[in-house]
Amino acid sequence: MSGFKKYALMGLILLLCAVPALGARQLRVVGSWSNLTLYKNFEQPFWTKTLPAAMDEKIETILTSLGQVNMTGAAVLRPIKLGVFDVVCTVADYVVSDCPELAGLDLPALALNIEDARKVADAYFPVMEKAIEKSFGAKLLAVVPYPAQVLFTTVPIEDLADLKGKKIRASGWTTSQFIEALGATGVNISFGEVAQSLQQGIVEGAVTGSLSGYNAGWGEVTKYVYPLPVGGWDYVITVMGLDVWNRFSPEEQETLLTLIKEELEIPAWEVTAEETQLGINALTGTGEFEGTPNDLTLIPVAPGDMELARKILVENVLPAWAEKVDAQTVKDWNDTIGAVTGLEAKK
Repeated sequence: MSGFKKYALMGLILLLCAVPALGARQLRVVGSWSNLTLYKNFEQPFWTKTLPAAMDEKIETILTSLGQVNMTGAAVLRPIKLGVFDVVCTVADYVVSDCPELAGLDLPALALNIEDARKVADAYFPVMEKAIEKSFGAKLLAVVPYPAQVLFTTVPIEDLADLKGKKIRASGWTTSQFIEALGATGVNISFGEVAQSLQQGIVEGAVTGSLSGYNAGWGEVTKYVYPLPVGGWDYVITVMGLDVWNRFSPEEQETLLTLIKEELEIPAWEVTAEETQLGINALTGTGEFEGTPNDLTLIPVAPGDMELARKILVENVLPAWAEKVDAQTVKDWNDTIGAVTGLEAKK
């Protein structure tokens, strides 16, 4: 981290900590990426308008975003225990180093459509809830996906096998496992640095949501997009510190959970289904979309690639994840996600 970013981050934390403590009535919220729809259309209005209004304006929200706090990986959730942040919205894959149970939610090729993604998230919610409380001392409030995580490349490919020997930015460690099983090299690069890395040839491909990639300018530095969701869905989890949660009355807790489901979670899921296609439209300059089009070539999903992806999931990715968690978590996964997908994880 540069000196400027370091001091800017310290200043932000000091500012948040300097706010007079009003218990759970004042919420310091870190939203997800501020340039994306989830933050702009759902998180921002929910935390700054919807929730305060429902609580008779007894809550005041100080809202920032992942980009502003500039904390990487699990570091963004660790300050919850210190009381620096009260609520954090972050991609589950970012924090799996501290909570490997979460990686079981978003395995590559586990859910190839939005309907299956919802079944997986709903089934696994209790497991994640327990793991987040244990690892971060926090309450899980909501789980929302970004659009399907597809593949952008600067070089032409016909199928997944053509990735062999290439360097690909993965959207998480399980995606990296998937990419390496294809004979490619999974590269860990922060989201904000990907466009430059593609432009400079540091990597030849990268995985993210179609609309997320468009908004981040990836369509200006790549030439092709492959729509198979090899990176899963990049679920965003919203968590609240347990100390803060417990200061709400039971009635307030019920109001919060009802509102976040009805006003944020459910509509955000509906928009995600639309945005996956809108992103493809914007990247390729076809169909309906808003904004300036890119001119990427859409590579049709090759015959057999869905079967290949599922094979790699079963033979490579799922066993690798099972080795990182305890036997009880593997059993919990089999009883939840395994039950709705027909898959079985083994230690």
